[in-house]
Formats: sequence, structure tokens, C-alpha cells
Amino acid sequence: MTHNDFRRIALALSNAVEGAHMGHPDFRVQNRIFATIHTDPSHGMVKLTPEQQQAFVREFPKVFAPESGAWGRGGSTRVIFSEADQELVGEVMTLAWQNIINAPRTRGAKRSIPKARRVSQKPRKQT
Repeated sequence: MTHNDFRRIALALSNAVEGAHMGHPDFRVQNRIFATIHTDPSHGMVKLTPEQQQAFVREFPKVFAPESGAWGRGGSTRVIFSEADQELVGEVMTLAWQNIINAPRTRGAKRSIPKARRVSQKPRKQT
């Protein structure tokens, strides 16, 4: 399988669009990334849950590996294209897509400054 096969599988999912993130292609649904192609086009990434990731890495260790650091611990899973087949990638890609579709929609946390720390725009009276 190639990065072009990976792209075709990602874009075949309903409402998926291609974008770019940090200089490499990504695939989004509901404006959230579910897969990417690395700058080295020999592998990509799918966003699984940590439990899904563990199952696929355990069953297919030549195809899947956790990404480095916190991203990998969170479920970001490397896909090695030369070892993968399209049916298997279609399965994990669909899971990654469903994880986004089924996730509850949350608004970003509002960053407010507590009243005591707000900086007044009015000049202070001098005493």
C-alpha cells in the first residue's frame, strides 16, 4: 500500500476533507484530524483510542506502532504502508473517523482572567 492509497481511503469516508498540518497532509471530519500522512510518505497516522491502538499493535505489530510521546499514549497510531493492506487500513481508518464522529462536541474552554487580576483600561486615581 502507498500514501496515495491511504489518502484515497481517508477521502472516501463521508464528509472527510484533506488539509495540511505542520507541513504534511491531514484528513479531517467535523474540522478535527483523524489521520495524517507523515512528511516521510512511507507511513501515516490514525487517531485511535488507546484501547483500540493496543489491540491493533498487539495483533499487527509490523503494521502499527504507537507514535512517540504523549501523542502515542493518547492513541495516535503509526501505520507503516509497506506492511499494510488496504482492507486493514480501511478498518482502522473507519474507526478513527468514527471516533471523531461519535465524540461529544465540546466548545473550547474559555480563558477568562479572574476579576482580581483583570487589568483596568481606566487610569487609576492617584492618592
